[in-house]
Amino acid sequence: MDYSRTVRVDLPYEQAVERTRAALSDQGFGVLTEIDVRATLKNKLDADMEDYVILGACNPQLAHRALDVDRKIGLLPPCNVVVRRDGDGSIVEALDPQIMVTVPELEQLRPIAEEAGQRIQAALEHVATN
Repeated sequence: MDYSRTVRVDLPYEQAVERTRAALSDQGFGVLTEIDVRATLKNKLDADMEDYVILGACNPQLAHRALDVDRKIGLLPPCNVVVRRDGDGSIVEALDPQIMVTVPELEQLRPIAEEAGQRIQAALEHVATN
């Protein structure tokens, strides 16, 4: 099962991160957390890897609707977006919000996941085309 939505962009990593933040914002998502995986692994394990950041994005309206259906859904927020260096370009990946429906098997979450998916897809397309 593919659990991600992915685009590759011909942008340097730093520009891809900036464009991803802007695209998420345009779709009503705020970035609540940011994890610099490369720096963390270097500091904790002295391990090297490509530039890689996890943006913990959240759309408050969608989160509220999902939490009204199931309070445990906070364990599965469809909000993580990864930006990572890939050669001269970058890859931007987001968790497919349908995971939010399949894991707890709650059909009431489907319309919320569909809207989240449309917004995530629009953000990814914006990153890829602008």
